[in-house]
This record gives sequence, C-alpha cells and structure tokens, in this order.
Amino acid sequence: MEQHWKELLPVDRYIVKSSGYLNDYDRNILTLLYQPLIGAKAFSLYLTLWSELEQNRLWGSESSHHSMMLLQQLNLKEIYNERIKLEGIGLLKTFVNEKDETRLFVYELQSPLTPHEFFNDGMLNIYLYNLVGKNKFLKLKRFFSDATIDMSVYKPITKSFDQVFSSMKPKEMVSNLSQEALQTIELEPDQQFITNGQAQSISINADRFDFDLLFTGMSDVMIPSKSITPKVKEAIKKLSFLYDINPIDMQNIVMSAIDHTENIDIEKLRKAARDWYQFENGNVLPTLTDRTQPIPYRVMTDQKPKTKDEELIQQLEQISPKQLLTDLSGGVEPPAVDLKIIEDIMFNQKLLPGVVNVLIYYVMLKTDMKLSKAYIEKIASHWTRKNVKTVQEAMQLAKEETREYQKWANQKKQGSKTGNYSAKKQTEKKDDDFQVEKSELQERVAKLKQLLNTESE
Repeated sequence: MEQHWKELLPVDRYIVKSSGYLNDYDRNILTLLYQPLIGAKAFSLYLTLWSELEQNRLWGSESSHHSMMLLQQLNLKEIYNERIKLEGIGLLKTFVNEKDETRLFVYELQSPLTPHEFFNDGMLNIYLYNLVGKNKFLKLKRFFSDATIDMSVYKPITKSFDQVFSSMKPKEMVSNLSQEALQTIELEPDQQFITNGQAQSISINADRFDFDLLFTGMSDVMIPSKSITPKVKEAIKKLSFLYDINPIDMQNIVMSAIDHTENIDIEKLRKAARDWYQFENGNVLPTLTDRTQPIPYRVMTDQKPKTKDEELIQQLEQISPKQLLTDLSGGVEPPAVDLKIIEDIMFNQKLLPGVVNVLIYYVMLKTDMKLSKAYIEKIASHWTRKNVKTVQEAMQLAKEETREYQKWANQKKQGSKTGNYSAKKQTEKKDDDFQVEKSELQERVAKLKQLLNTESE
C-alpha cells in the first residue's frame, strides 16, 4: 500500500454522494451498532460527510480535504485511515477522477444494515457481542426489536387495484399520451430518483477461502452444485473468516446444513459452524485474537524449517495472538487490557494474526514485556500503510527499521517523564521489586526463545 500522502492530498477535492435516502433510524443504527466497531473518529467522519448533504438530497457541494481537516480537527493521515475503516465495513464507497491536475473524489455514503440484517450477519453481530458484552448486546437487540403476533391465523382481504378502480386499458392509456407527455413522465438522463439505499454488507476477499479444495472433498451426490449459491458462498467465506475454519472441516459443516430439498439452510450452516467452533475451543465464542494466520498468507506451510528464522516464522504463523500473549505470560491468561489493545489493532488496522504476532513479539522484547498502547499502535499503523501481509514481511521490516522504532520508543519515554522529586523517590523504593519482576519476565522470554529456537534481535 502506498503512503497516505500519495493516496490523498489536502488540495484534492471531494464531493459527497448518498446511495439512497438516509434517515434518523439509520443514525441510531450507526450510533449504537456500528460505532463500537469502527470507533468514534470514523463514526464522526461518516456524520460529517452526511451533514454535507442537504435535506433529502443525494449530492453535496464540492469541497477540499483541507477544509475537512479543519472541520474534523484531524490530520490527513487520520482522515485517510478513518475513511478506509468506513470502506472496509461497508459504509462508504470511494471513487476518484484523476484526469485533472487536482484529483476529485466522490464519497458515496452507504446505508447501514437494518437491525435484522446486522443481528443476523454472522460476523458483525459476533464482534459486537464480544465488544459490548452479553447484557448490553441483549439491550441493543431489545431496542431494535418489537413485539410480534402470529399472522398465520389471519387471512388477507386487501383489495387489488382492478377491484377498486376503473380506468383505461394500459394500451389505450399509452396511445393517448403525447410524446411531450411521455418525456415529462420519464426521468432526465442526468437525474435519478431518491430512494432508500441498499445497505452494503461486509465483503470478504475470495482468496481468503479455497473453494476448490472444499469442492474436491464433496461429490455432487453429497452436495449438488446448485446448492452452493452466491449467498451460500458468501456465508461460507464469512464463517471461515470468523471461526477460522479450513476447507476440509467446512465440508462436514456444509453437508450438515443441507435440507430435504437439497438446498443449504444458511441458519443451519451458521449454527453448525458455531457448534464446531465451540466444540473445538471449549464452548466459547471467537474473538479476533483467537485467529491464526490465514493459509494463503503463510510461507512455511508443509515446509521443514532450515534456519532459526524459518522456525520462528512457522511458529508465529501457527499460533494465535492470544496464545502468544499467554505463552509470554508463562501460561497465565493475558490481561483484558492487553487483549483489548490487540483486538483494536486487528480490527482497526486490519493486520493479519501472524503479523500481529510479530508485532507483539517485537514490542514486548523491546519494552520489558509491556504492551505500550501508543507505541504498538504507531508501529501497527506503519505496517498497515506498508501493506504487510506475512510473518516474513513483518520480521524483515522490523529488522530493517529497528532504529526508527527505537526512536519512537525513546520519544514516548521522554514524553512521559513527569512528576516531582517525591514521585521519583517513590519509584526508587519500588525499584527492588521491579528488578525481581523484570528478572522473572526475562526468564519467560528465555523460555519462549528456547521454544521458538531463536534469539531476540
């Protein structure tokens, strides 16, 4: 990925477009369901773009990114990063015209999913559950739902148009209209009607799941090819991403979801995938930190390591960030605050699990086994811009830019040197305990190094 300043400049112009009519109910959905996932800055950017549309209009007025920077009180890098969050979660489509010297961007706002679509998405609802907890999640479901009645006991008695109205036949109606009248009825070529936009669901890249391998293990007798509809394939991709299910395990899950009409019931598919995950992982639901490096982005699959670096790469490809943190803590469950830092990085920066493992390993070895939120987020943001996808790439970049990262760490230390003489004395009193703790942590690092057969840089 190119640097943000190559993707976007303050002088670049933009214009806001809406894919459809946005209303106050959409605002509630964005505030309560999407904001926990994308964060306050991305949420604010969406609302700012929305505010540039006049009431009931689909297009805003042209403006510059410099004015957006002033309005949002964000620098260009932050605006770019928050923009791609909106793109990734399906709330924004971006188009650019580069014919002129000054680029013109079109930001097309997408409608959020309806509550029914969101809570049945199979991925967003799981992440929201893990972020807000069971009680808040149930409260949100109640907020966006209402009582229902059994309509099956009612019979429809609504009259049709022809039962109520008497009019000319359609052919007579058209023949009596003049050409001028027909042109009045039709919409101008450069106009469009205002409608409710079609909400954009989360898209998962096709290369994240090997459908060829899935089909190889299933004959047409087991699962007719007509059963694997585009909707089913999308569900399989999402479930594979969410629960880290490989194509071989997915075969049995898919076969268990086929019904008597030889169609795949997506609800059964979701339940089967969830049951499989909970059986494999002790009746818990997944979080991002439980994921391991996707197969397409592993470089040591089915290979025997020949060097210590290759041994380390293979280990970091096969382990989840949560498990790595556990190993670094001597087998103790990682603190919730550390998991939250890693979870935020994986969701916001879109770094793959193996890359995050390198980040954890590097930062903890360089900072006395502490996960500094600001420090790790700065490196993560840098790796996102560099489009780092594999463990090997992350390790190489960490080696090449160690001096730069150390400068960032030193800047943080200098910036945190506050307090008075009494505070320093209090720190000195704790120094002995700290040395003991540090010694224990160093032993844990040594054990991890022994496990991975490598040495820290």
